[in-house]
Amino acid sequence: MDPPTSWDSLRKQARRLEAQLDDQMHLYRKLVSKNVGSGNENDLETEIDQLLKQLQLVNSQMQAWVSSGGSEIFSHTLTRHQEILHDLNQEFMRLRSSLRANKEHASLLEDFREFDRARLDLEEGGSYEQASLLKERAAISRGTGQMDTVISQAQETLGTLVFQRSTFGGINSKLSNVSSRLPTVNSILSAIKKKKSMDTIILSLVASVCTFLILIYWLTK
Repeated sequence: MDPPTSWDSLRKQARRLEAQLDDQMHLYRKLVSKNVGSGNENDLETEIDQLLKQLQLVNSQMQAWVSSGGSEIFSHTLTRHQEILHDLNQEFMRLRSSLRANKEHASLLEDFREFDRARLDLEEGGSYEQASLLKERAAISRGTGQMDTVISQAQETLGTLVFQRSTFGGINSKLSNVSSRLPTVNSILSAIKKKKSMDTIILSLVASVCTFLILIYWLTK
């Protein structure tokens, strides 16, 4: 995607991507509501993931625009687009985790059904080794489901951290803009700090002299 040359083009790209994501997320919600994937969820997930990355890139370009000296209105607009991106990321990860959990649950149920059928067959005439293999397969299936849950939670945490990092970056850029636009503020603050330091030193010296004089007075009394 070529870098835009104006703030308006950035906003248009962000809105277009957000609209496309709304449409794709609507389809994905319907897919998840069926509890089990229909087979085309991978293509839809890939498309949503690509759109999210493109929107993240546009937000980064908007962040660079604001950091270079954009107005306060631009900063508020950027914050709103960042919030939309964060909400879309969070919902996508939640829906994807839910879909995978549903698929894993259905797979485990099917494995248990197969295990029960195989167990009945073994009871009628099978070997101990075959029974052990079936138990091991069921244990592996349960472990895989737990691993998928942990991975999904880690992805959600990562999305939150990325949003927080972007938010802190915006705060730092605002502070930098304020410092660059109001250099006299820094000089005034520095002068105040120096004066406070001098006042502290003078008070300490006065207190020390007074204490010394009082001590001499009591010793010579």
